[in-house]
Formats: sequence, C-alpha cells, structure tokens
Amino acid sequence: MSEIISNLTQTPATIPLVLPTTGAEAPAAIATQRVLHVINGEHYSGAERVQDLLALELPSLGYEVGFACLKADRFPTARHAQDAALFHVPMRWRFDLDCVDQLADLIRDENYAIVHAHTPRSVLMGSMAAKRAGVPLVYHVHSPTARDSTRRVRNFINAKLEGWSLRNAAHLITVSPSLEQLMRDQGFAAERVTYVANGVPALDVGQREQPSGTWTLGMAALFRPRKGVEVLLETLAALCSQGADVHLRAVGPFETPEYEHEVKQLAERLGISGAITWTGFVDDVPAELEQIDLFILPSLFGEGLPMVVLEAMAAGVPVVASHVEGVPEAIRHRQDGLLVEPASVSQLTLAIEEIMAGKSLDYATLSESAKLRHSKHFSTRAMATGVANVYQKLLNNK
Repeated sequence: MSEIISNLTQTPATIPLVLPTTGAEAPAAIATQRVLHVINGEHYSGAERVQDLLALELPSLGYEVGFACLKADRFPTARHAQDAALFHVPMRWRFDLDCVDQLADLIRDENYAIVHAHTPRSVLMGSMAAKRAGVPLVYHVHSPTARDSTRRVRNFINAKLEGWSLRNAAHLITVSPSLEQLMRDQGFAAERVTYVANGVPALDVGQREQPSGTWTLGMAALFRPRKGVEVLLETLAALCSQGADVHLRAVGPFETPEYEHEVKQLAERLGISGAITWTGFVDDVPAELEQIDLFILPSLFGEGLPMVVLEAMAAGVPVVASHVEGVPEAIRHRQDGLLVEPASVSQLTLAIEEIMAGKSLDYATLSESAKLRHSKHFSTRAMATGVANVYQKLLNNK
C-alpha cells in the first residue's frame, strides 16, 4: 500500500457552489467526489502549478483533490495546497510497473471517483490503475508530446506510450485550441476533447508606468533547451552592445547541472554574466514579477499555454514571447505584448527596443490590457470550472 504523506482535512458531504463571474458556467451542486491527480513530482513547473491551483479551487466546486506522487522530489514541499492528501507511490525506474497495483489499491481504498493524469509518465501508470480500479481517466494535455523536447528519440517513445495509454482515457483536457485540434487530428472524437484554458490567481497590483533608468528583463522557467534561453542571452548581448541599460533576472532552476554549466558558459563568452541575476528555484513568482519590467519567453517550441505568461499578465508586466503553440491565445500582438518568431535574435532585440523606446507602443497601455485580458479569460476560477464540468459529465455518464 502506498505511503501517505499528508491528509486532506475532512470536508462536508455537499459543498455549496459559488458561480464564477467569468468563464464557463459552474456545474450544478453535487455531492463531493474525490479525484486523484497522478503527478511526476520531481519538478514544480507549469503542469504542477495547474494541479496545485486546481487542488485549491476545486473543493468549492464539489471535488476533493488528492495527489499520487511518483517521484516525491520538488512538488511535495513546493505546493501551496498543503491540505490536500499526498501519497508517495514511488517509481524506481522509468518503466517500473509495480506501482500500478499500488495506485489501483489507493484508488479503491480512498474511494477516488476519477483519476486525472498530466504527463506521459503519469498517464502510463494512471491509465492502467484506473482501468483496474474501474474508474474513468482524464488526461490533461499541457504540451505536444511528440515535440516536447530536443531529444527526438525520447519524444518518439513518450508519444507512443502516451498514445497507447490514452486508449483508456474517458476524456482529454487541452490547455489551448491548437492542442485540442492536435488531439482531434490524432483520432480522438470531438466529444472526448475539451479545451480548458490555464488560469492563475489575480494580483492586487497598481498601475505600471514606463520604467526610467535600468530596465529589468525577466524570464521564469524550468530552464531546458526548448525554452530558448540561449536566444535571450544573445539578445541581451546585442542590447548591451548598443548601449541599452538592461539587466536580466532569470527565475527558476535548470533541468540538469550540465545544462546550467553550458548556459552560464555561454553568458561568460558573450561577456554579459554581470548583467544577469540567476535566482534558482523560487516559490513566490508574483514577488519576482514585481522586480521585472518586461517579461520575455523565447521558447523554441513545445508550449501549451504557459503559466508564467499568465502570471506576468496578472501582474501587469508586458510580455514579449515566441509565436509558438498556445502563446498567441494569451498574448495578442501589439495589444498585450509582442510576438516574435522563435529563435530570432534580431526580432526579439527589435521587439524589446520598441517597447523600451515607448514611441509606437505605450508601456502603461500594454500593462493594463494584459491585466484586463487575464481577469476576463485566465482566472483560476474559470480553469477550475472548466475542469469540474468535465468531471461532472463523466460522473453523469457512469
């Protein structure tokens, strides 16, 4: 039997619902149901933030969330939903199937009505366990698995395993319309796929004005090759060589020590190490955004709907980002920020220079537009309501 790490406090049999002011309509009041989110656990990045925020919001919609953690590394201590039950179901190696029985026992013993997986590894385990326990499986598609990283063989294997696992999926949730279309193109019927935009909490921030003096550029990510940090470093070098008063605040951990060494060596070769602050992992992204004037996400590919972009919008920080996957669903070009072609140092440099110049684009207007768009379309309430509607549909059809 899996090891329980922390328990969710007892909840009443029925929870009254509060209708959201924006987004999808909330489901009708139902008896509280328990949903088990299967999570990798070694990182605390975009997908993990989604699960964490859902655990905080879904109880008010009638769903109690628990976590089954396959690799109890970063997530157990970084999560904000500390009251949610978290079970350690360890995977000793990549294809360790012994934990399937543990997961199935956990689902039955704890009366979970739905299993919700978020990554190829978690859906491989979760799909088999859900089938054995006789409960429906929901899979959350956060990015295109076949092009999720620079490792082609790994992408191929993960995509094949994901496709095999999804034979047992009752429903798919995608975080962008492009991913919704991708899953339909892969043969999933339209009625089995629902687009639910990611959401982040609103922030109580005042009006931002165009900075004077040094501009702090910011990037927040789990730094890995597809995030394009090398493009940003070359852009920073170009800006500095032209006399721009800029500093980069790079927020987040590196995927591996080897990649960290490679990136920092590039910064040294470009002569910009002194213009960069590397923060490492932080658990208070809003506090970091207060120190940033312009948010940059130079991803090369593989994004769904990046949580960090939504967090920047909620903080009123204008965004310059690559035109990849779901990013244009959040950022409207020249309204909430600027979109550039991926891997283009020249376009990224010109976009940053245009906002800094403050002539054709008004900084304060971009800031207010981003905040308003977040509040209308990308709140945590709207995200949780969309997910709850999928849950209710599955339970009604059982």
